[in-house]
Amino acid sequence: MAEKKGAEDRRKARVRRAIRKVANGRPRLSVFRSSKQIYAQVIDDANGRTVAAASSLEKDLKGSLKTGADVAAAKEVGRLVAERASAAGITRVVFDRSGYIYHGRVKALADAAREGGLEF
Repeated sequence: MAEKKGAEDRRKARVRRAIRKVANGRPRLSVFRSSKQIYAQVIDDANGRTVAAASSLEKDLKGSLKTGADVAAAKEVGRLVAERASAAGITRVVFDRSGYIYHGRVKALADAAREGGLEF
């Protein structure tokens, strides 16, 4: 029997469907936030592999951050993922907010990634 999708899953599917239409072969900058951490990765959907990733759990960030669940942590993760994507030769991406509202930590990560050199 088919399992009924929750509101969060429907929202995520709707965002991904829209991203696929406008991507034109560009990799996707995907964001996941939990109550305690934030994660970001640049995914090449054509080849099905992760090109660059960063999270607030990394050792060099964890020592300098008060917590992994605030705007300061999101800014650092955004800066770091942009730096790693640039090193991999990626400058243009599409932003996948994964159904989260574009506000707070998600917005801070996106702004820091833009400042770090990613275009979206």
